[in-house]
Amino acid sequence: MNKPCAVIPVFNHEGAVPAVVADLRAAGLPCVLVDDASSPACARVLQQLAEQDQVFLVSLAVNQGKGGAVMAGLREAARLGFSHALQVDADGQHDLADVSRFLEQSREHPEALICGFPQYDESVPKGRLYARYLTHVWVWINSLSLRIPDSMCGFRVYPLPPVLALINSVNLGRRMDFDPEILVRLAWRNQPMRWLPTKVHYPQDGLSHFRLFHDNALISTMHTKLFFGMLLRAPVILWRRWRA
Repeated sequence: MNKPCAVIPVFNHEGAVPAVVADLRAAGLPCVLVDDASSPACARVLQQLAEQDQVFLVSLAVNQGKGGAVMAGLREAARLGFSHALQVDADGQHDLADVSRFLEQSREHPEALICGFPQYDESVPKGRLYARYLTHVWVWINSLSLRIPDSMCGFRVYPLPPVLALINSVNLGRRMDFDPEILVRLAWRNQPMRWLPTKVHYPQDGLSHFRLFHDNALISTMHTKLFFGMLLRAPVILWRRWRA
């Protein structure tokens, strides 16, 4: 049975997250909020949101980073009995009008990971846009495949059993390196994936926690680690694909 929810990692997005939750609840989607050691002001907003029906809150005492918060939310979603989780950023950059399309694809293909293929407008920071192109190339190399057109968009529906099997067995990146790394490692396991175009907008007054130099260095280190992991696993990866 397909029983989805939304998982929203939150770090000091008290201004944007109420509207995100309202849109998701209007779409009939339960929400798991993950407070990643936010400020007291943000924590109060999240506690108020969690008083609503079908809004759940996980509070982390120490900041884990985006990836760590998402993984905590995925584990909580499974504990609550959900089968799938839509990862959504708290800053309002994702087009929540696409939620129904993503959930429909997930219902039709419950075994698949449904990934957003971002369509950017002029609001995208150019430094982040250019860095994505280098990441695309590394992801294609490290996954031994061209079937991942974008690995950085955090708007995706995870089927929880295979994803939890991965995150409970591998030490994944816990910050901005999480989104691309989990896709590469799932591709190594021959995880089915499907891609849907989705608009992405960066609000002019939005709060971004992406650190241009630090996070790009972290992502580069992750790609290097995956490259050597790919070399070791290449025969098994290719054998699994041949059998599939």
